[in-house]
Amino acid sequence: MEKPQKRMKTAAKGLLLTACLSVCSTAAMAQSQKSGVITDSNGEPLVGVTVMEQGTTNGTVTDVNGRYTITTTKPGAKLKVSYVGYEDRIITPGQNAVLKDDNKMLNEVVVVGYGTMRRKDVTSSITTVNAEDLNKGVYSDAASLLQGKVAGLVVTTSGDPNGTPSITLRGASSLRTGEAMQPYYVIDGIPGVDISMVSPDDIESIDVLRDATATAIYGSKAANGVIIINTKKGKKGAERTSVSYNGYAAFDVVAKKLDMASADDLRGYAKANGLTLGNDEGANVDWQKEVLRTGVSHNHNVSISGGGQKSTYMVSLNYQNRQGVVKESGMNRLNVRSLMTTKVLKDHLDISLGVNGMYGTAHGVPMWNEGASVLDAMNYYSPCMPVRGEDGNWSKASGSKNYNPMSLLHEDTFETNWKRMQYIAKASLKIIDGLTWNANYSFTNNQHTYSAYDTHNTQIEGVSAYNGKATRNTYMGHAHTFETYGNYDVTISKIHKLSVMAGYSWEEKESGDGFGLWVHDFYDDYLKWNQLSYASSIDGIPAVESGTKATVRNISFYGRAAYSYNSRYMLQATIRRDGSSVFGKDHQWGTFPSVSAAWNITEEPFMKNQNVISNLKLRMGYGVSGNALGFGAYTAIATYGASGFFDYNGKNWRTLAATKNANPDLKWESTGMFNIGIDYALFGGRINGTLEFYNKKTKDLIWSYPVSLTEYPFGNIDANVGEITNKGIELTVNATPVKTKDFTWQTTLNLAHNKNRVDKLTNDKYFTKEFNQGDPMVAGVSANGYTQRIIEGEPLGTFYTFTFAGYNDKGIATYYVLDENGNRTGEKTTAPDNERDRSITGCAQPKLNLGWNNTLTYKNWSASCFFTGVFGNKIYNGSRAQYTSPEMFTNGKNVLKEFITDRPATDISGNIPSDRFIENGSYLRLQSLTLGYTFTKFNGWLQNAQLYATVNNVFTITSYKGLDPEVDLGGISPGVDYRWSNYPHTRTVMLGLKVNF
Repeated sequence: MEKPQKRMKTAAKGLLLTACLSVCSTAAMAQSQKSGVITDSNGEPLVGVTVMEQGTTNGTVTDVNGRYTITTTKPGAKLKVSYVGYEDRIITPGQNAVLKDDNKMLNEVVVVGYGTMRRKDVTSSITTVNAEDLNKGVYSDAASLLQGKVAGLVVTTSGDPNGTPSITLRGASSLRTGEAMQPYYVIDGIPGVDISMVSPDDIESIDVLRDATATAIYGSKAANGVIIINTKKGKKGAERTSVSYNGYAAFDVVAKKLDMASADDLRGYAKANGLTLGNDEGANVDWQKEVLRTGVSHNHNVSISGGGQKSTYMVSLNYQNRQGVVKESGMNRLNVRSLMTTKVLKDHLDISLGVNGMYGTAHGVPMWNEGASVLDAMNYYSPCMPVRGEDGNWSKASGSKNYNPMSLLHEDTFETNWKRMQYIAKASLKIIDGLTWNANYSFTNNQHTYSAYDTHNTQIEGVSAYNGKATRNTYMGHAHTFETYGNYDVTISKIHKLSVMAGYSWEEKESGDGFGLWVHDFYDDYLKWNQLSYASSIDGIPAVESGTKATVRNISFYGRAAYSYNSRYMLQATIRRDGSSVFGKDHQWGTFPSVSAAWNITEEPFMKNQNVISNLKLRMGYGVSGNALGFGAYTAIATYGASGFFDYNGKNWRTLAATKNANPDLKWESTGMFNIGIDYALFGGRINGTLEFYNKKTKDLIWSYPVSLTEYPFGNIDANVGEITNKGIELTVNATPVKTKDFTWQTTLNLAHNKNRVDKLTNDKYFTKEFNQGDPMVAGVSANGYTQRIIEGEPLGTFYTFTFAGYNDKGIATYYVLDENGNRTGEKTTAPDNERDRSITGCAQPKLNLGWNNTLTYKNWSASCFFTGVFGNKIYNGSRAQYTSPEMFTNGKNVLKEFITDRPATDISGNIPSDRFIENGSYLRLQSLTLGYTFTKFNGWLQNAQLYATVNNVFTITSYKGLDPEVDLGGISPGVDYRWSNYPHTRTVMLGLKVNF
């Protein structure tokens, strides 16, 4: 029995040894080292190609000969080969591979007016910015997300939580401000939607249509460019409902404060110069410190989306609460978006229904001129005055328009409430292969209510005697938009591609429906504007405010035809016929055509035997678009308004007088633009971008011209007279300088140069001598305080001032005397002639705008740094002109330390408009710096989570002495730093979390 047992044990040991050897052999085979070579389609080796064993973190990259060597860890392993600009491949270890060019970028779908196109077939200038590339920061509007991201799009912002950015695309092309200078917004195919209706977190991508061949399809509203916003939607065939959360908390501090004199500085200056210091009550207060704070903001976005093969859905909720760095200023807003889409009629008909809403409240602070601005008062109010007097009330300084900033903050308050609702219905019917008919309808209603209250303790002149004054008004409006259009796409013999689109639009907008009133004499200030009937007085009809209800209608017919031969030669033409009720009787219709062509040079046979240029396309086009934005229903007709009272039969009656002249010839401004563009890609797309040249001519500019009261009932008339030209060049470069197994560096640079010129301002019928602009309202300058003039042959933003010539022997500022030709005579004067001695002393238009973004990823880490820059522009430093005025000191107000240290006490005329306050506005700013880490290893219920930190306005390199060189570059007086409305820019630290469930 023992021998068989021993034999069995011996056999078992043998079997175990054999099994171990087999396992080791298998493991050795599984971990065998393999090599191969990766090349492109021309047989050239590719360096830095990532080769990863699927299902593991085991990988390597190719060397200079395109060779990879890898030791696999699993039996039957497969390798994934990936490289920027080429399609991924799956191979076996040791296999050689040839990678094909990845045409993903060329095949990317671009949203155009009333349809989509492959980027490869686009003949116009269109820039797409995806959600991950938009600016990161505490933004309450979509426009700020594009600052520095699109060549030719100039966006200037401020730190005001209730402010709106100024946007100019390819130069100013209107003399009208506000909406007339803004791009036209299209959100999810619905034109003319207010961008406050979409939260930045809900944006999927933004397409910017830059040239007229792209914008002409939107006709009379597209002269300033078109921005198409595409929001996130549910995805078909989703395995489960997706839930995501994105939230952040942010902290804002003022990036820079003005170097104002302290109380000791003022007392020392007065003593040294034998002067009397007014408003000195022995205090030493830093009013900027009293007014400013650290602003705390937070934002929360929750979205739910999903869908099957037939239906998709998406619902999102966004809440933002933003606190301004100026005390008592801030905003909060709630946005709700929803969209459901389903297929019926055997998948031939797509139906979409959506409801979007916005409710917001803006808390403002006084930012008026004439001293009644917190932003102004925190600088000019004397630091020798205490915050409160002995009676416990806010201290009150002597002198006109001299307000305690804390009084303005707490005794003069206002807020605005906004409500907007939008209802959307869409249908898309697939009639036959290639033919789809679409219909969209949108109804939007809106209401805003403004409320203000000045307490018994207000210091504002003319208001303090009212014993509590409450103002309230509310206005509402609505808009209908209906569009229907068909798209037909057909490919013949695989090389001829034809696309045709035709459509019709109808819009009706009603506005001005509202009223308001103001009352005064309250017993106390507890209820403020919330119970107007507690007031004791109302000043009759003058205290009643009323809007004029107005309806504007627009009707349009439009079409587009595009032809492509083998994706090599492309031709496109569009036309739109617009009718609008806002213009003169015989000028309500306009036609806006465009034509463009493109040549894909890399599709030519002679380009096939090279491996450097992977894409080269030449585009050229000309189009005309219009500008009807900013017009009301009564723009072209005569209007009358209440002007006073008269007695009749013992009763007071209203007198009516002309408020505007009729102009039956009034029509929209029109812009014609010629554009040449080159799209390029090198080394399989590793370097790509565009180069654009454009010439943009705007005619029939509208301005209010003086007319004779013997011919007209009113002294001015709006007329089409002027012309403006913008010429420019834009360059965009996208590159991936480094890409390894774990590390990638991507960079994007855009540069833009625009030259603006006013070609014409007057004609034989309408003429005015001067177009003066930009008055910073400096103390001691009672008349002719303007700093700019609109001049034929010169750009908008041309500074037209005296030229500072230094001080004379009495310490008084002098200025150069000019002859009738504008040349210096050699003389100097302390009292320059306003007409004779002014000349062109600078320009606010930048010579170069820059945006430069860098994104770096290492495993689960990501970082980005984004620079913006403006170069070659001038700024009129209105704050410096004001706070170095001798009248400020004389009137018991504060001044800059520069006044104490650098200005002679005898300087009595140094603050009139001159080039001594025109400064270099160039700057380079690290706009944002972001660091994030993504967590991915969860147990299924959580997909991923990202923690990130962002710092905005990290540093700025500039020689500008004001608060910030980023001043408003829009409008017709760009580059003037107005002290009462220049809300301080902030440095923001933001901590955020993104979670996908």
